[in-house]
Amino acid sequence: MRKPKMPPGSADDTEHAFYDALQHGDLERLMACWADDEDIVCVHPGGPRLVGPAAIRAAFEALFSNGSVKAQPERVRRQDAGGCSVHSVVERVEVLSDDGLAHAWVVATNVYAKTAQGWRLVAHHASPGSRTEPDDALSVPTVLH
Repeated sequence: MRKPKMPPGSADDTEHAFYDALQHGDLERLMACWADDEDIVCVHPGGPRLVGPAAIRAAFEALFSNGSVKAQPERVRRQDAGGCSVHSVVERVEVLSDDGLAHAWVVATNVYAKTAQGWRLVAHHASPGSRTEPDDALSVPTVLH
């Protein structure tokens, strides 16, 4: 099956499309965000390393069988180097608990590469979720100038 086309855009545009597809449970649009490469990698919270489009597709298909994933990236930190863009994000994920709608927090890294088809996801690695929003540990210079 052919992937839906995405506009060339930026790594940010691909990230937006990825999370939008997650929120709508749209497997075809989600897979269109990934590069056409057998070495792409995805790690879901607490899960194994998934390598290649078939493994990644199967995992998201199973995930979407329970409905969409209401995950929103926040506090994005970007490192751009030519044809590669690395985004460290804190995902705010809606979860249904015994007490109703709640939020979980997941720290994730998304790596994008500029391909002939535009910016595509080549790696997504997500930490296990937490009930509390994680703090950033910032380095503070020891010497003031």
